[in-house]
Amino acid sequence: MTIDPYIAEFIGTFILLLLGEGVNANVNLRKTTAEGQTPWVLITSAWGFSVFVAVFITGQFSGAHLNPAVTLGFAVAEKFSWALVPGYVIAQLLGAILGSWVAYIIYIDHHRLTTDEAAVRSAFCTAPAIRNFKNNFFSELVGTFVLVFGALFIAIPNIEISGVEVTSFGLGALEALPIGILVWVIGLGLGGTTGYAINPARDLGPRLVYQLI
Repeated sequence: MTIDPYIAEFIGTFILLLLGEGVNANVNLRKTTAEGQTPWVLITSAWGFSVFVAVFITGQFSGAHLNPAVTLGFAVAEKFSWALVPGYVIAQLLGAILGSWVAYIIYIDHHRLTTDEAAVRSAFCTAPAIRNFKNNFFSELVGTFVLVFGALFIAIPNIEISGVEVTSFGLGALEALPIGILVWVIGLGLGGTTGYAINPARDLGPRLVYQLI
C-alpha cells in the first residue's frame, strides 16, 4: 500500500488533531465522561499518544512531520527537500482544520451545554497561564526547538521517495514511540506556561475552527 506524501501528512495531522482536540473537549466540556478531570499528566499523555498513533500510521509514507516547524527544521538541516515544504505545510494545516472540526462535531452536544466560554475555547486552543508575550513566546520557542532538535536526532533516514526521507527509529513496530515520548515530556516539563502548542498547524487550525463555529 502506498499513499501520496501530501495525503499522508493530511491524514496524520487530521488524526493528531482529532484525538488531541477530542481529549481537550472531553476534559473541558459539560456532561462528558471526563468532565473536570484535568490533571496535566492526563492531557500531556493523551497528546503524546495521539502523536504516536499519527506517526505510526503515516510515517512510512511521508516521514510524518505533522508540524510545519518540523518540516522547516528538517529542510534547514538539509534532511528534506525545500520543494516539498509548501505542500507539506498546506496539507498539515488542512488536516488540522478538519481534525478539529470533526472533534467539534463529535462533542457538539457538549459544546452546546457549556456556557463557560473559556472552557469552550480550551477545547480548541492553548492559552498562557500568565499572559506575558515575551515569556510566552520564549516558552513556545524553546519547546518547539526541543521538539525539532529531538526529532532530527531520533529520526534516522532510511528510505528516500521523491525527496522525502521516510524515517525508521530502530524499534520495529514501535518506531513512532520516541516521538510520542518526546512530545509528552515537552508537555510535562515546558507546557505549564502556555499549554505547549509547539506546532503552528495544531495552533492555527483549531483557532480557525473556533472562530467559525
